[in-house]
Amino acid sequence: MDKQINARSHRALTVLELLVAVAVVATVLAVFLPVFARTHARSARAGCPNNLKQIGLAFLTWEGDYGDRYPMSVPMSEGGSMGSIDAFLSFKVMSNEINNPRIVICPADQRPAVADFGVLSNASVSYFVGLDADEFFPNRVLSGDRNLMTNGVAVGTGLVVIASNQPVTWSKQMHNLAGNIGLADGSVQQVNSKTLKSLLANTALRTNRLALP
Repeated sequence: MDKQINARSHRALTVLELLVAVAVVATVLAVFLPVFARTHARSARAGCPNNLKQIGLAFLTWEGDYGDRYPMSVPMSEGGSMGSIDAFLSFKVMSNEINNPRIVICPADQRPAVADFGVLSNASVSYFVGLDADEFFPNRVLSGDRNLMTNGVAVGTGLVVIASNQPVTWSKQMHNLAGNIGLADGSVQQVNSKTLKSLLANTALRTNRLALP
């Protein structure tokens, strides 16, 4: 009889210990998961500007060998991407300067990176290209996050023409109503939708032509 009681007590204690262990794990997850999420978000926000800075440096290095012209102003027959509305092509022709194709993927983007420029496509790029960027006009937009919206609608792949008075904002995708812009002088700014509109207005262009991936 005593043996049966001890056996039941042992089983009850084991179940109790299991419940306590589950409660402890749940508490730990509740405390640390939000911290991890915030850390990951901060890392993504920091990684994206670093990518765009490297891309800006690649543009400046490349144009030094092509008469101070960015790829978008150099004919494809001469090794540039002029006339193309495929964002990836401007990055592909700078493969020697960018070196690693993973640089063209934002850490907050769900798009997969590729390991070889030979298979680079718009589907493996996070950043748009400013088709009218020119080093001699430092305020012009060179590149930036693709999560743009015009008139409340997310932009698609290809050519997007944004007038100076056209409503343009960031979507919640990637940076939650914010984004990063690389300018023609190689600098990078983290901006909200209001600042984005100001940057586009300061390009001194009536329209800004962007190649979206």
